[in-house]
Amino acid sequence: MTIDEIMRLAPVIPVLIIEDEADAVPLGRALVAGGLPVLEVTLRTPAGLACIRRMAAEVEGAVVGAGTVTTRALRQAVADAGARFAVSPGLIEGEKADGPTPLLPGIATATELMAGFAAGFERFKLFPANVAGGMDAIKAFQSPFPDARFCPTGGVSMKNAPDYLALPNVACVGGTWIASVEAVRARDWDGVTARAREAAGLAKAQAAASR
Repeated sequence: MTIDEIMRLAPVIPVLIIEDEADAVPLGRALVAGGLPVLEVTLRTPAGLACIRRMAAEVEGAVVGAGTVTTRALRQAVADAGARFAVSPGLIEGEKADGPTPLLPGIATATELMAGFAAGFERFKLFPANVAGGMDAIKAFQSPFPDARFCPTGGVSMKNAPDYLALPNVACVGGTWIASVEAVRARDWDGVTARAREAAGLAKAQAAASR
């Protein structure tokens, strides 16, 4: 799948910080059951890579990706672990759109966006969205960069996600609120599924806004 196809599978990509590998599979199943198949497992904990491997192998219907990918070596490592996409907080020096797994690079400025285009990218994560201008920045990017599509992450919540998704150059949003660290520690899988179902419902509002 291309990164564009992945971004359009669901309106929200849960950003997951998992501390215990044993939580990976039940968490993934809870999210898929709620209608969110695209899962970004961050490499912010020592268990991250093992969680990607377990989810990719054991969670039916999941499209498992890796977040916090900051080097070429990590991009290769997550691909080897079964990740079907990678997300970076910024542009990785020397990395192109072609690679071992599709990459969604983070940008925060027009200069970074232009550098991303030069490297062959057209899909970006605006990060941190709440610091980098949020909806105003995405609106401003639309005219000079009509081919760009964004997944804003950072400060995105159930409250403001509908406003982001109503923008024509936003394909999806990312956030931690659906499966917070606290919820995962508590193994509140029913709560995760309920929040995932609520977030998945934003697809209808997004479709209505695009008509």
